[in-house]
Order: sequence, then structure tokens, then C-alpha cells
Amino acid sequence: MFHLRLLRRIKKRTPNVPYLDNKETARALIHERLEHFNKHYNFSYNRVAIRDQRRCWGSCSSKGNLNFSYKLLFLPACLRDYVILHELCHLRELNHSACFWEIMAEVMPDYKSRAIQLRHLEKTTGTAVSNLKQIQINHSCDICF
Repeated sequence: MFHLRLLRRIKKRTPNVPYLDNKETARALIHERLEHFNKHYNFSYNRVAIRDQRRCWGSCSSKGNLNFSYKLLFLPACLRDYVILHELCHLRELNHSACFWEIMAEVMPDYKSRAIQLRHLEKTTGTAVSNLKQIQINHSCDICF
């Protein structure tokens, strides 16, 4: 039994080539958008991490650390901005209370429709980079153009 636990700890996930190839591009884009939105809020945050997350687009810790999936790079701009702003607003409210959504609405009054679009995209096409690239190419909305 001990050997199995040790093997599980030693065995690491194989590096994801698309992640390694796009991590720094995603980091630059996310930092640029964080600065853009934070001109309004002036929230302070600690670290911004770009990760190869399977299910989560982003998260915010109680320590003020922001984490984002590199796959944001392949979302349409309107949905990418929704995720980035969503996590930025968690710096003020670490929950999804009415107060949190009021903070979101200050800069993004149409956040509800964007959230619906993002959930629909996840359910219909998944989060594989190849699928996201196709959606990004075919996407057209008044916000993105």
C-alpha cells in the first residue's frame, strides 16, 4: 500500500504542449485586461498564475491570488473579459452574493448574458483548445467587434 501512495505522488501529469506554448501569451493578455478593468476598481491583488486547469476558467483566493486557465486565450474576447472581471471582483466579495453581482454590473452591465453564453459553450463544445479556436474564429457579436 505504501508503494502505491508513493507512486501516485511521484507520477506527474505529462506536460501539455499547448499549455507550454501559450502560457506566456495568455499571461500577457490577462495582465493587460486586469489593468484595464482595475482602472475602475483599483483593487489590489498578489499573484496572477496561469494554469492548465481542466474545468475552471479562473479563481480567486482569500489571499488575493488570481488564477486563470491558459485556455482563456482561445475564448471570444467578450467571454474572456467576463471571466477576468469576475475573478477581479472576487477581490472585494469572495462569494456570489447580491453585492458581488452589483460590483460586476458596475463595469459589465450585460454580465448575465455573457455568463449564459460561457455556460452554453462549455456544455455544447467543451473546453478542448481545438474546439475553442473554432468558436473564436466563428464568433461574432457587437462586443467583440
